[in-house]
Amino acid sequence: MVDRTGPGPTEASVRRALRRAASGRALDADEATTLLAARGGALDELLAVAGAVRDAGLLAAGRPGVVTYSKKVFVPLTRLCRDRCHYCTFATVPHRLPAAFLEQDEVLAIARAGAAQGCKEALFTLGDRPEERWPAARRWLDERGYDSTLDYLRACAVAVLEETGLLPHLNPGVLSWAELQRLKPVAPSMGMMLETTATRLWSEPGGPHFGSPDKEPAVRLRVIEDAGRVNVPFTTGILIGIGETPAERVDAIFAIRRAHREYGHLQEVIVQNFRAKPDTAMRGMPDAELHDLAATVAVTRVLLGPKARIQAPPNLIEGEYDLLLRAGIDDWGGVSPLTPDHVNPERPWPQLDELTAHTATAGFTLRERLTIYPEYVRAGEEWLDPRLLPHVTALADPETGLAVADARPVGRPWQEPDEAYGGRTDLHATIDTTGRTGDRRGDFDHVYGDWSEVAGKVSAGVSAGAGDDDLRAGLRLAADDPAALLDPRYEAAALALFAADGPALDTLCRLADDVRRDTVGDDVTYVVNRNINFSNVCYVGCRFCAFAQRERDADAYRLSVDQVADRAQEASAAGATEVCLQGGIDPKLPVTVYADLVRAIKARVPDMHVHAFSPMEIVTAAAKAGVGVREWLTGLREAGLDTIPGTAAEILDDDVRWVLTKGKLPAAAWVEVVSTAHELGIRSSSTMMYGHVDHPGQWLAHYRVLAGVQDRTGGFTEFVALPFVHTNAPIYLAGIARPGPTWRENRVVHAMSRLLLHGRIDNIQCSWVKLGDEGTVAMLQGGCNDLGGTLMEETISRMAGSGNGSARTEEQLVAIATAAGRPARKRTTAYGHASA
Repeated sequence: MVDRTGPGPTEASVRRALRRAASGRALDADEATTLLAARGGALDELLAVAGAVRDAGLLAAGRPGVVTYSKKVFVPLTRLCRDRCHYCTFATVPHRLPAAFLEQDEVLAIARAGAAQGCKEALFTLGDRPEERWPAARRWLDERGYDSTLDYLRACAVAVLEETGLLPHLNPGVLSWAELQRLKPVAPSMGMMLETTATRLWSEPGGPHFGSPDKEPAVRLRVIEDAGRVNVPFTTGILIGIGETPAERVDAIFAIRRAHREYGHLQEVIVQNFRAKPDTAMRGMPDAELHDLAATVAVTRVLLGPKARIQAPPNLIEGEYDLLLRAGIDDWGGVSPLTPDHVNPERPWPQLDELTAHTATAGFTLRERLTIYPEYVRAGEEWLDPRLLPHVTALADPETGLAVADARPVGRPWQEPDEAYGGRTDLHATIDTTGRTGDRRGDFDHVYGDWSEVAGKVSAGVSAGAGDDDLRAGLRLAADDPAALLDPRYEAAALALFAADGPALDTLCRLADDVRRDTVGDDVTYVVNRNINFSNVCYVGCRFCAFAQRERDADAYRLSVDQVADRAQEASAAGATEVCLQGGIDPKLPVTVYADLVRAIKARVPDMHVHAFSPMEIVTAAAKAGVGVREWLTGLREAGLDTIPGTAAEILDDDVRWVLTKGKLPAAAWVEVVSTAHELGIRSSSTMMYGHVDHPGQWLAHYRVLAGVQDRTGGFTEFVALPFVHTNAPIYLAGIARPGPTWRENRVVHAMSRLLLHGRIDNIQCSWVKLGDEGTVAMLQGGCNDLGGTLMEETISRMAGSGNGSARTEEQLVAIATAAGRPARKRTTAYGHASA
């Protein structure tokens, strides 16, 4: 039997799709849409298929027949919102509320009452950025010293952790990558419903989301993806019956699947049915029909597979518990013995005894979970900030990751873990002798996401064939006005130069070297410095990085502040004027360590130039500390920080960036960090890593971003072109990235760096670590004027498979310059003359 309320699938097409689903074959969007129409016997068959998929997943997870729920309290932090959803009764206006927000004491009173009844989750629900619409919300926050709703939310979450021990689950709506970073340390999980990918329901007058800036599907998908990039266990889902078509509903499910395959972070997917509410614009719209809900749940289960955790709210299903369990759910969501469902206040949650009985009647056992799902509890440090681990482990069964039912939350300090240093701390030396333990870290198969999903996002770019006219035009500009090549009017000429080869490439390199000579003279400069990579523990999951290790991996290490200061002192004794500090995004490093490192070095060697901390380190540390980037950098400057490396740039184009890095800061955040540093008087280098999944059009865009920053701030000291070292890079081992740039590309990128940045950045550096001595000589003859530093130790490129060693003496650097036919000169970090 087929639902024939409108033109749609035939009974035969439903049968065909059912046969494919039952045989375990992957369904396409059309087949999934067809199955939404299944009714009667066909629906029963669909539910049986979905239930079997769910059962297989529970068996594989070690909890066959177990359906979960979370015992929670609902904390409506604010019911004000800048959006105007036409079905919502949660959001209201200021004059209908006693106050714009709950006071922190009121939040804690709810949490304490919940803890007394054995609840373990504090579900914070609130409107999106109400201070941007309602003056009353802005005044309330200002009077209490909070810059934003999210600042207040963070403070309340910390208070709940410390005072009650309940685990916050945050639903603040649309968040940026940086905001997710800032909230992750205070909540084991977060969430935001996708609802739909039907843009017309947001963009067209009369649509349920019209006039709601935070309901644009593209914006919400970006939040879901950013949550994966930040490694936040995340809840999302769809809302059915709000005017979407069956095809649009399926499109939303596929979008959720794509995000989870790439990042592995969607701990649960909710399929929620629309229920009309009085006093809303959609009060006359019919409720989503329950068999439609069941079919949608079943299709969601089949599409997302056995590992997905799928939920339907038990207070919205009119007692049809068995129907939804048959459809493939394995979770009932949060259920409160204390607080109402403030989003659906007219529909109370079932009593837990009732929910247990209905679940048992259907043949399942109901078990309590935490707000963070068992798989993420057991994975631990990859997903949980160390400051949350004591709160979570106190309530979790270490074997299953589920809740210990009779455990009672108790307030615990939200604080940094005890310092733990050690590991393979001699890696900087032994990387050149014994090498790395293996060619990949232990979690290679899952930490980077589904490689097939990643591969599908690689852009081939426009073929940059060197047409004769464009090439001649490019060479004329290179000779007469090289910086004009950044102008979009001359893009074809610039791209033609990137494709130059043979005699044209030789001419390009000669022109670049002429510009170099006119700009900085013939001296080849270098700095006597030491790299100190103070930790390689990192869970960001950058797909190009072979340096990062899990804490338990054989090559992992973490240096103490004293050990770093010792190395700086050793470097000074060897004649170094600079130390360059960078490390992994190590969750167990206290937020104070960055300033402590700078102060310790300055205490030992007051004249040592401290060039430290990539924009990624800066933005994540600031987020972890709960302060803005400007405040964080100001504190580092006061501690003695001199300059910062402009690394973590890779390619400043998010389309390639998210393929390459998975979770690194967006291009806009990188620009914000370096621009803020420059405004504070902290200069930086600039970089580009090329030769992986990128193309010349993205290189050109990258140079334009750097030029824009330099025009505004003048803070870049140099540009460093960094060839991708592929040997041990995960994205290369997965067969997605190229094996680094070609020799032609190395020559063209260094030459174009000189030309494109002419008049903005005078110093163009080539990396002997990545290019080797012979390659470095060639780059010095094609536009470069700087060799970088002696380094003394270099771990990042060597872990990736670079075969050019990790140190050079001054004599060796002078020899490279001599081989290029040029004199060498020692410099300071900022390119002043250094004493001999």
